[in-house]
Amino acid sequence: MRRCLLPGLFYLLLFACNPFPHAERDLKTAPYPMPTSADRGRSVLILATTTSTQDSGLLDVLLPVFQEETGYLVKTVAVGTGQALRMGMEGNADVLLVHAPDSEREFMRGGYGKDRAPVMYNDFVLLGPGNDPAKIQFAQDAAGVFRAIAHAEATFLSRGDGSGTHARELQLWKQAGVDPANQPWYLESGQGMGATLMIAEQKSAYTLCDRGTFLAYRGNLSLKILFEKDPSLINVYHVITVNPQKWPMVNYAGALAFLDYLTRPSTQAVIGSFGVEQFGEPLFTPDAGKNEADPGLP
Repeated sequence: MRRCLLPGLFYLLLFACNPFPHAERDLKTAPYPMPTSADRGRSVLILATTTSTQDSGLLDVLLPVFQEETGYLVKTVAVGTGQALRMGMEGNADVLLVHAPDSEREFMRGGYGKDRAPVMYNDFVLLGPGNDPAKIQFAQDAAGVFRAIAHAEATFLSRGDGSGTHARELQLWKQAGVDPANQPWYLESGQGMGATLMIAEQKSAYTLCDRGTFLAYRGNLSLKILFEKDPSLINVYHVITVNPQKWPMVNYAGALAFLDYLTRPSTQAVIGSFGVEQFGEPLFTPDAGKNEADPGLP
């Protein structure tokens, strides 16, 4: 049976000891808040998005401009991609910003989404303690990393929350030919990326993280990037409008305005420069205009 690290006093102690600026948001991701009747006004737009866009600080930059230009009030629900897609399927969000392409395509095939467009990408990185007990830095590919962790029985912390990051991690275990379930070295946080990083730090565990969130939290971590830049680690984000034919009460006009805003050249330029001043490199790379067969890297 997989061990799931449930929130409670343990997390409260971690928060008291670790100055992670956005971590509290991660503890509020499940279950998601249901929209009220007031949220269904024409001027309100409900955005269901991944925790990484929130934890990185990107939305703090993008949303004020959109709200000022359009007059919409954006209500953001930061959850894992799985929960964000479920919100869309249940008509409890107007627009989604997510990063699990296989699940997104299934969402679109089910008629839950109306429009879908690439916005940006970054990549996943494998983090671990500096002494690298599983020696993953010498792996030839991402699958080799996961085989090395399993062979060494080194502690690995999964988000275990149905997010896009969790989905990619499970994909990589499958590619490695390893089933980590029921292994004592395999732990699940059941939390967003920020809280998962905190726990991995405390346990000196390996974990999979999107680069943007790692850069935003790097100053408070001793964990190092031990493996990166493998083609299987590309992490593409799409914006999806919820289909008004399926859910007539959604704010489709606002959702379409948000899609147009994220993919226009001026916003893409902001995305491309975000993080450079603070971290010395961008947290995301603009990706608007790409087709499904050519996501991510040019």
